[in-house]
Amino acid sequence: MYYLLVLSGFALLVSFFADRKKTLQALKVAGRKFSNIASPFLVMLVLISIVLYLVPDRVIAHYLGGGNKPEALFFASLLGSITLMPGFIAYPLCVILLKKGVAYVVIGAFSTTLMMVGVLTYPIEREYFGTKVTIIRNLLSLIIALIVALIIGFAFGEFKW
Repeated sequence: MYYLLVLSGFALLVSFFADRKKTLQALKVAGRKFSNIASPFLVMLVLISIVLYLVPDRVIAHYLGGGNKPEALFFASLLGSITLMPGFIAYPLCVILLKKGVAYVVIGAFSTTLMMVGVLTYPIEREYFGTKVTIIRNLLSLIIALIVALIIGFAFGEFKW
């Protein structure tokens, strides 16, 4: 991570010396975008932290962890499909779930369905793409997400060939 920070800082310096005006303009745009996203990001993190604090670890382990991976895979896929949150919130949440003992296959199912399947966005998608295309896209996304989750399970040794 530190390498990326150093590399970014170096690239910023090179850009600054190459064209000071454009670099400062880009930093202003980036600052505005960051300020626009910071508040919702912090609110979502606080809400997720409160929910994870209030929900006992045994409940999380029962539904998303434990030995019954098919059931956990189903719940994670369902939860990911009906939840609407951006990736910058979902990925830290996945890290928290991982630390609470949730299996990689379950986290894979949750995060991929979260990003690919859109139950809550169905009405908007239907308006732009039509009902048939929206349903096909969501079903294919669900199938692909489950395949990705199973591959993750095999890659991390949670399933055996």
